[in-house]
Amino acid sequence: MKASKVRPQHLRRADSKKIHPPPYEEAEDFMKWLRVLLVAACLPTAVCAQSFNFKAIGNTPAIMYDAPTQNGIKRYIAPRGMPVEVVHVSGQWSKVRDVSGEMNWVESRVLGHKRTVVVTADKAKIRTYGDPNAPTAFTADKGVILDIAEPATSGWVKIKHRDGQTGYVHAAEVWGA
Repeated sequence: MKASKVRPQHLRRADSKKIHPPPYEEAEDFMKWLRVLLVAACLPTAVCAQSFNFKAIGNTPAIMYDAPTQNGIKRYIAPRGMPVEVVHVSGQWSKVRDVSGEMNWVESRVLGHKRTVVVTADKAKIRTYGDPNAPTAFTADKGVILDIAEPATSGWVKIKHRDGQTGYVHAAEVWGA
């Protein structure tokens, strides 16, 4: 006797014409494709939504630790206004990255809401408006902390120096925007 393939009952057809899966299988296939499409549609949004969480050290200098505890090793004292990128929050502690890329822990309560940047270029040219051909309003040396007056647009950040001068700096010349 020759063994024949056994088909599930819902796929057997007496007339051997085109076999259609039952409606519930079509619904399952539809749901699989819908999930794939939703993931594909949300992927760019998730990537774009992953933005940097920059904050600044508050009104007083802050101690940077190697662990989320005051018993940890004190690495250095961060100056007032220094921008940091918050990469993780654990209870009352925040793990932050500084301009050098070093990771440290700081008490979350010492982080302020004011946004700042730090100059990374040897001498950043602060322009009167956001254009490389604009007149230079002033220059800022490497390491100078500047307040963000307006968010970055088209690669330029409107900033304010603590002495009151304002202008636009190219985003490539600062860190924290």
